[in-house]
Amino acid sequence: MSNTITTEAAVSRDADSATTLEKVSFPVTGMTCAACQSFVQRTLAGAAGVQDATVNLMLHNATVTFDPRVTSPAGLVDTVRGTGYGAELPVANESVLAAQEKNDEEQLREYQQLRWKAWVSVLAGVVAMVASMPLMSMSSVGDLQRMKDPFMNWSMRVLDPALRKMAPWLYSVSDNSIRWFLFALSIFIIGWAGRRFYLKAWSALLHKTADMNTLVALGTGTAFLYSAATTIAPDFFISHGIAPDVYYEAGLLIIGLVLVGNTLESRAKGHTALALGKLVQLQPKTARVLRKGEEHDVPIDAIQHRDIILVRPGERIPTDGEVVSGSSSVDESMLTGESIPVEKTANDRVIGGTLNQRGSLQYRATMLGAESTLAQIVRLLRDAQGSRAPIQNLADRISAIFVPSVLGLAIVTFAAWRFFAPGAGVMQAFAAAVTVLVIACPCAMGLAVPTAVMVATGRGATFGLLIKGGDALQRLEKVDTVVLDKTGTVTAGRPEVTDVHLNLSGSFSRDDVIRLAAALERASEHPLGEAVVRHATECGLSVPQPEGFESMTGHGVSGIVEGHAILIGNPALIERYSISIAPLASAAEQAAEQGRTPLWVAIDGALSGVIVVADTIKPTSIAAIRQLHREGIYVVMLTGDNEHTARAIAREVGVDDVIAGVLPQGKVDVIRCLQAERGIVAMAGDGVNDAPALAQADVGITMASGSDVAMEAGDVTLMRSDLTGIAAAIALSRGTMRVIRQNLFWALAYNVVGIPIAAGILYPVCGLLLSPVLASAAMAFSSFSVVTNSLRLSRLKLG
Repeated sequence: MSNTITTEAAVSRDADSATTLEKVSFPVTGMTCAACQSFVQRTLAGAAGVQDATVNLMLHNATVTFDPRVTSPAGLVDTVRGTGYGAELPVANESVLAAQEKNDEEQLREYQQLRWKAWVSVLAGVVAMVASMPLMSMSSVGDLQRMKDPFMNWSMRVLDPALRKMAPWLYSVSDNSIRWFLFALSIFIIGWAGRRFYLKAWSALLHKTADMNTLVALGTGTAFLYSAATTIAPDFFISHGIAPDVYYEAGLLIIGLVLVGNTLESRAKGHTALALGKLVQLQPKTARVLRKGEEHDVPIDAIQHRDIILVRPGERIPTDGEVVSGSSSVDESMLTGESIPVEKTANDRVIGGTLNQRGSLQYRATMLGAESTLAQIVRLLRDAQGSRAPIQNLADRISAIFVPSVLGLAIVTFAAWRFFAPGAGVMQAFAAAVTVLVIACPCAMGLAVPTAVMVATGRGATFGLLIKGGDALQRLEKVDTVVLDKTGTVTAGRPEVTDVHLNLSGSFSRDDVIRLAAALERASEHPLGEAVVRHATECGLSVPQPEGFESMTGHGVSGIVEGHAILIGNPALIERYSISIAPLASAAEQAAEQGRTPLWVAIDGALSGVIVVADTIKPTSIAAIRQLHREGIYVVMLTGDNEHTARAIAREVGVDDVIAGVLPQGKVDVIRCLQAERGIVAMAGDGVNDAPALAQADVGITMASGSDVAMEAGDVTLMRSDLTGIAAAIALSRGTMRVIRQNLFWALAYNVVGIPIAAGILYPVCGLLLSPVLASAAMAFSSFSVVTNSLRLSRLKLG
């Protein structure tokens, strides 16, 4: 598969030393089932210097954390090659977007090759079945032993009469000619389409292991060798009381149907990674760059830092940057899940891969290549889809013993038929053993977890949820308490002017009060003052320069604007200048009770108004908390703000509990207490000052701005900066774990029920036997059914 590398460093400390560990991802080829994946993973995990190894059957890659003093990426690749599977050193400096594009191309090529081989093999099997009918209908068999094959018995009853009418000449061809024709056809199909099964089975044997290829190779190989023997020496079998029947059609149809299953599985795998492929396709191949006053179309890799890029209506933005001129609305839905376009003007940030809609923009490139938001998202999504959920360990333990157990059951089946039903003959015992080998399917068990994780993480990405992988998905399911940081999480994190109350006896209008207050606050760097300035600008007011300014810490500011003496601050500042606050005391008190901050404004020694400023609640917070309650989640708001303000906001949004006045270092202790009292705790914060608390929580959820993505701080990143993603993430986790358990149940139940029926356990009761051909069809579709069940997650409703 694709040659991709991700290298990270981690520090592991013990009492004596500090060891810097490295992580590498590289492609592994040749794996076809859970037994393959489990064998490669065990081998890597047991290699010297390896701390942790994960092998992904879906992505065909290995991710290994290792000690560089003991081993190296080249050594790890050699370890995999030593197991008989393919591996390659990663390509240095290959971008994650290019690597994923190459991976998608290889996935498509594999699907096309499998499809061609599958349908040719099935066609050859049908031809072999038709050509075998004259052999099965020969009258000279007498009392010779024959296999009871329900599929062939049906074809003889239904198809043989029609074939006699349509192609009577076929029944005049000699038996030997038909046998040798089928022999040659089988050699061709086995050597071309079925070669992969035999080569991998042989490699597994050399390494003293077994996998799905072993079962297919044994089942089809036994049928072929038996048929070849009857073709070469038919008289030998007749002399021993056995009809010289050939079963080439069974071998060919088994190969064909297994390949059909592999083809459907490959196609479904492609759909599981559809979200990732769509993300890669968002990046344009070229960009229009302005250099020395001239426009140049350059490849995306040729963009330089601080290049000025031109984007016209309907074009995708090539990479991250900052708008220099122009205005437009930009569709960011594929990255943030937000369907409403975002207005962009000078100094606003734009994200590579988003779609410019109605206007033209010129922007300065700021983040290129691996630093871009799109590249970070693709890398995180690839890592997530290649990760393991803890529940996968159950599937791995079963897979490790599955194939050897099936081989043992096939031998027991043959012996049981010979011992308990000697009258059935050796051919029936042989058929039952082959059917057991063919029907067993370790693939479904191996695909049960990773397919669901791939689809779920992809579905989350389309909704603006970046989930780091299977471990986080599984932990999210059990969350019963969500802790929300207030500023920037429940609230917007940016103070806004919410009300302006005028003194009716004053001589200044609303616009005058705002304009003069904003002029004085321009010289202040206080967030509340910035809110006043921003509000004046949004109202289209011209803000003059102050002629004088003085800051009085803890009280407010004073100065001269357009010849007017201005005071802005708390009631104590206003009263210090013997100005009565009584006319607006009631309005200010009511604002304070709502958790808002009143700024008193006096002009020329008289009270002019009160500007109310508040960190406004995000429009979606109330609905999101209600959704969490519907999921049975206990919601706590945690903040460093004072109790009065915190409780006012808590009442408005409807949280269950408030913990206020907590410094960042104290939030970790709060999380620990909640874990001890309530159970599994998720923490949602801004990913900066909340990092220790996010790490302490069972699940850390960070809020991203969409342009500055702090993705490493938590287990889940919300690309949309609102709380609706938390409930969506929990719903996605619960849906995913439900599908995983369904997959594991049906994969296990399929084999628990299918293998005994294949062995003939129902034959003494109701005469039911299973044909090797029908068994191969059942095997082919079992893994496909697991993948398609996982694909239901792509339609899971999240909000």
